[in-house]
Amino acid sequence: MDTQPAPFVPPAPKPRTSPPSTLEMIRIVYRNPLELWGEPTYNEPWISANGAGGPLVIANDPGLIRHVLVDNAKNYKMATVRQKILRPILRDGLLTAEGEVWKRSRKAMAPVFTPRHIFGFAQPMLKRTREFAARYEAGGTSDIAHDMTLLTYDILAETLFSGEIAGEQGSFANEIDRLFETMGRVDPLDLLRAPDWLPRLTRIRGRKTMAYFRKIVTDTVKMREEKVRRDPDAVPQDFLTLLLKAEGPEGLTRAEVEDNIITFIGAGHETTARALGWTLYCLAESPWERNRLEQEIDQVLAREADPTKWLDAMPLTRAAFEEALRLYPPAPSINREPIVPEMWKDLYIPKHAAVLVMPWVVHRHRKLWDRPDAFLPERFHPGNREKIDRFQYLPFGAGPRVCIGASFAMQEAIIALAILLSRFRFDVTAETKPWPVQKLTTQPHGGLPMQVTPR
Repeated sequence: MDTQPAPFVPPAPKPRTSPPSTLEMIRIVYRNPLELWGEPTYNEPWISANGAGGPLVIANDPGLIRHVLVDNAKNYKMATVRQKILRPILRDGLLTAEGEVWKRSRKAMAPVFTPRHIFGFAQPMLKRTREFAARYEAGGTSDIAHDMTLLTYDILAETLFSGEIAGEQGSFANEIDRLFETMGRVDPLDLLRAPDWLPRLTRIRGRKTMAYFRKIVTDTVKMREEKVRRDPDAVPQDFLTLLLKAEGPEGLTRAEVEDNIITFIGAGHETTARALGWTLYCLAESPWERNRLEQEIDQVLAREADPTKWLDAMPLTRAAFEEALRLYPPAPSINREPIVPEMWKDLYIPKHAAVLVMPWVVHRHRKLWDRPDAFLPERFHPGNREKIDRFQYLPFGAGPRVCIGASFAMQEAIIALAILLSRFRFDVTAETKPWPVQKLTTQPHGGLPMQVTPR
């Protein structure tokens, strides 16, 4: 007899049954946009409406998503509201740059994220994770959401910057939280498309934190340039060196170099950190799934020392991580805006409409997934994974602007999960009551306090 209990249904806002007033909508968007969406959003292929800031199109149909992000991507620029949030932080970094500036940055960074380079990062990822895991040897309770931010920052610093980032690790993690709490929110004035000269309180509150990050970048660049002058042969050929080499009349400006450094320091580890935290939480609430992962990990680690092989050798571990990415996509919203109006089937998309492709909604859509609210890693097991449409599962986006670091993140996550779960068991406590909140990424409000026990 099958004794496996019903699958765990992790916390998430229930779809609204009635539309909010304009005032209520502004309040929800500022507090937590994930709580805004109603039943039709999770059931219809698309929704076209007039919102407080003008025309709105919510794209859920995989064909429509493909049209916006791939087939006719040239007609869709980054949405105005999204840029108003991100550009003050990242300026002309890869996530916010457009046109020729974006092309230059993408071309400059592409060599770092080839499979050969990413495989070369596996040993540093493994080394940093093992060192980090030592903190759990005594057992006890820890906020795993915070810890995963520290771990992925360590890995990022070691791989892309050869351990040479200015600033203190502990204060960095706290400042990241402060940055997302202030500048990482939608300002109500942006939602209403108010003129830029009106001051945004969110960004005023975040200025000190922003200055902190800009100083880290300036100091990091100075450190590396001094190393180049002092001993050119000892300079590591990493992401930072590659960016500095790309600086010049035909390449990146100094401002673009610094913007891309802050993009990767600020955002390059945050998304993976959130996904790792949510994975450990969902596994703690699904011990039968965790047991299967522990068995798989123990068997693989006993026979395979090469961490570049783990991603393919651990399909159950990968599936659990991918299912956590489905339920809690680190980037919950992809926002576009058409340059000229167009038709897709019988849907009219007006110029300047806010076109939302929301992984948060698409990943939980009633017409696309069976039991969409449940944690079911088997969806991503070999044989099932192949049946999922490319455009119904978007943790790393799609099209020309697909996340350049997707393969990096997957390798990093499997190595981290393999080491952590081979040595420790993570369990929820009475205080573990996370609530998903959108602040650029999908964060657990209240953190993820968990009991960590050596296996």
